[in-house]
Amino acid sequence: MKNRSGEKIKLASIDELLGVVNEESAMEIEISKIHPFKNHPFKVLDDEKMQDLVESVKINGVLTPVLLRMDENEEYEMVSGHRRMHAAQLAGLTTIPAIVRELSDDDAIVAMVDANIQREELLPGEKAFAYKMKQEAMKHQGSRTDLTLGQNVPKFKRTTEAIADGTGESYKQIQRYIRLTELIPELLDLVDNKKLQFTVAVNISYIDKEVQEWIYEYISDTGFIKPKQIATLRNQLNDGPINQIQMLSIFNNCVMAKKVSRSLTFSEKKLTKYFPDAYTAKDMEQVIESLLEKWTQEQSC
Repeated sequence: MKNRSGEKIKLASIDELLGVVNEESAMEIEISKIHPFKNHPFKVLDDEKMQDLVESVKINGVLTPVLLRMDENEEYEMVSGHRRMHAAQLAGLTTIPAIVRELSDDDAIVAMVDANIQREELLPGEKAFAYKMKQEAMKHQGSRTDLTLGQNVPKFKRTTEAIADGTGESYKQIQRYIRLTELIPELLDLVDNKKLQFTVAVNISYIDKEVQEWIYEYISDTGFIKPKQIATLRNQLNDGPINQIQMLSIFNNCVMAKKVSRSLTFSEKKLTKYFPDAYTAKDMEQVIESLLEKWTQEQSC
């Protein structure tokens, strides 16, 4: 592949994404001695893509080694390759080619996230916790990701800018994803299932967890939530706490139906039987208004 200037573009290989150096070689490790990465944020689903991977493993074996690290019990923790290992198990394999590397907790998290984050089918919730884990790991490492930003730039911003590199997303979008980790699980599931807009979910993430539960109940009952409702709720919460009934009142006022426009027309034929021929349209209108005013007064008595 060439760019417009004719220079070749070098694409990163799987080994480069995993940080595997040429001197490292894979060995066969018993799958029974491997356990998943702690708090692994990426879901391993038995979907159609998994079935395709299983069929490939049955025919070709596991082509790309998984990345492991040794734990304190001299067994192995999976860093990258959960889907490949699951496919290998379903294919009936008892061992899997693996590269074992000595990694700190933070280094392992960064390697795990980097190896998985480019997958196209990732859910917002998966990205959210992956970015959050990497952010925390980079903070622990004391990473200075951009020394040219100046002393007044928050470290959080510098870290999210580093995370954004190579993802195709802005650091602000990375921050929005990380905000989703502040949602209660029920609301995050709605985001993953495309039943709650991403931007609305980010706004909800700034709201107290108890109120989030009320919001979830509202969505479950009505089937929707509108951006204006959450914006109005947040403004009200800035003035102090509210209860669930007050929240419902806010939501209902935001979506109160507009009054239906009603037009009423009388034909000339219908009106002329009540008025002398000499009456103009204006004369008839004045009489009708006068009679309606009298009728309104009688109704209020």
